[in-house]
Amino acid sequence: MIKLIIDGIETEVEQGTSVLQACEQLGIEIPRFCYHDKLSVAGSCRMCLVEVDKMPKPVASCALPCSDGMVVRTDTTTVKKARRGVMELLLINHPLDCPICDQGGECDLQDLAVAYGADATRYKEDKRAVPEKNLGPLIKTAMTRCIHCTRCIRFVDEICGTPELGGMQRGENLEIGTYISKALTSEMSGNLIDICPVGALTSKPAAFSARSWEYQKTETIDVFDAVGCNIRVDTRGNEVMRVLPRLNEDVNEEWINDKTRFAIDGLKRQRLDCPYVRREGKLKPASWDEAFAVIAEKLRSIAPERIAALAGDLVDCEAMFALRALMLALGSPHMDCRQDGADYDISTRAAYIMNSGIAGIEEADAIVLIGTDPRHEATLVNARIRKRWLRGGCRVGLIGEAVDLGYPYRHIGVAPRSIADLADGKHEFAEILKNAQKPMFILGAGALTRRDGAALHHAVRELAEKFNAVREDWNGFNVLQLAAARVGGIDLDFLPQANGLGTRDILGGKMEAIWLLGADEIDMQNIGNAFVIYQGHHGDRGAHRADVILPGAAYTEKSGIYVNTEGRPQLALQATFPPGEAREDWKIIRAFSGVFGNALPFDTLMDLRKQMFEFAPVLAEMGRCCKAGWVAFGKKGSLSKQPFAPVIENFYMTDPISRASVTMAKCSEEILRKEV
Repeated sequence: MIKLIIDGIETEVEQGTSVLQACEQLGIEIPRFCYHDKLSVAGSCRMCLVEVDKMPKPVASCALPCSDGMVVRTDTTTVKKARRGVMELLLINHPLDCPICDQGGECDLQDLAVAYGADATRYKEDKRAVPEKNLGPLIKTAMTRCIHCTRCIRFVDEICGTPELGGMQRGENLEIGTYISKALTSEMSGNLIDICPVGALTSKPAAFSARSWEYQKTETIDVFDAVGCNIRVDTRGNEVMRVLPRLNEDVNEEWINDKTRFAIDGLKRQRLDCPYVRREGKLKPASWDEAFAVIAEKLRSIAPERIAALAGDLVDCEAMFALRALMLALGSPHMDCRQDGADYDISTRAAYIMNSGIAGIEEADAIVLIGTDPRHEATLVNARIRKRWLRGGCRVGLIGEAVDLGYPYRHIGVAPRSIADLADGKHEFAEILKNAQKPMFILGAGALTRRDGAALHHAVRELAEKFNAVREDWNGFNVLQLAAARVGGIDLDFLPQANGLGTRDILGGKMEAIWLLGADEIDMQNIGNAFVIYQGHHGDRGAHRADVILPGAAYTEKSGIYVNTEGRPQLALQATFPPGEAREDWKIIRAFSGVFGNALPFDTLMDLRKQMFEFAPVLAEMGRCCKAGWVAFGKKGSLSKQPFAPVIENFYMTDPISRASVTMAKCSEEILRKEV
């Protein structure tokens, strides 16, 4: 530990701590523009100047490491004058755009200019103007406002792994851009809006739509993948205006992906706002009573063993618990939350979660990715792997189709045979795993959704045990789920009951009635002539095939629990109200059960959750990852020679909300087309 004095206060800090960080630990505010906790130090803005004994002039505190006996002063006349001078220089060319700038009201430059700047400038020369840059359909630029802090350059280079931004020319003529004027290809580019300390980079889809002080803010959870990013939904009236990340170091740090941030315009398009019943081959609006009556009449005429239910990827735990109770009340054992058809041993919780946790990636020193493309399946998990690789001392291997992950890796193979090669020590990466202190295996949907998924699951479990990846102090066996609803559905046993059928068999044409709870990612042709009840919020694939449509609520319109891929239950809060006659999913199921004559034993959300927590106590551990006990699971089987194939064809369109989004359509057209 190092001892130093800051503003007369003696403190101790760890070796390598900068003066700026030491000041923050004492609660002393140091202004800055270029410094960011998650980025490398640039020391370019000079706003964080402080005085240090035995140094002839003020120094940048962000780039100065603490030393023993150092005496620092942050509030002297010299420091105030220096900061005022820096601010004056930064504002030489900055335009007076505050009244029309989307950053207004939450701009670092505004705040620091008021706190540390002067009330006038001595510069009377004409201000410099910079042409706008084309960064794609998501980022709007006003580069005349840029103060050259280089945060954006460092972010796309270090965090995203797509070094597409840079500085061109020198001095006063310096401009930030992509040089060849192309769309940014990173799936995390929207975070540039958050880290830009001025209004140079703002949201293009939300340009000039609202001011920051008009928003009602709601802290909730993202559902577009299984990471469970912590987000803040900003609304005006009953409209979702924007989504921002919330800090959670264990899950998403302070980043979110572009689909999470920008697909929200899909929430107001193609919405289901009233019940529909198919009459004479066409779906026609109906009342709730009419829709329930049609469903009840049909289900009474069908034997329970011919009724099934499938839950989709965006469904909350409460809705699945209610639908499971309804199906059991009807006498049907056929239900599944795995609409991708995955079928592997889930007899223990450790078999279907990320046992090391997302933050645990930073402890690994050898990582093997099997049948997964984390960049598109779980962007923030991929960012965490890149962060670990950047720190050094970690090797990454991939078994599957070669893809660009944003960091180098050893391509071990494309087919399951490579797993056996590792186990037998025939591949050089086996030696790396053998010497690793904390090896990690990440098994993705590209492996588990195959016909030999169960055998692959067992083979990887044996591989993890062989290389000592599973022990008392470390569990490196990880399953990377695709869907926000998947772990919660398995926890709640929304799975085939005794003699029940799973997704593949339900879609085999044997069922006479199927209840689709937000299930759109299935082949509707496999349903056959079954009577289909679709309960969801968008007029997507399921609604087109439905005989009766029950309009539900989207994730921003209800309070619900979601469990992420590491088994962490998190509470999503309601930010807006469902449109028209749409209602929360659990309420719809409860109301129908009463009409059918098998009323479910809960009338309020609290009653439902109480029963749900009794059934699955792990869901009550809100925000926590409970360690799963390790027991042998899986059954050995034959592995196919078929190469692994990607499960996501278009990152920007994976669900009903993103497929309804105009912004995501533009991304698909402009970004994916240019990547090909």
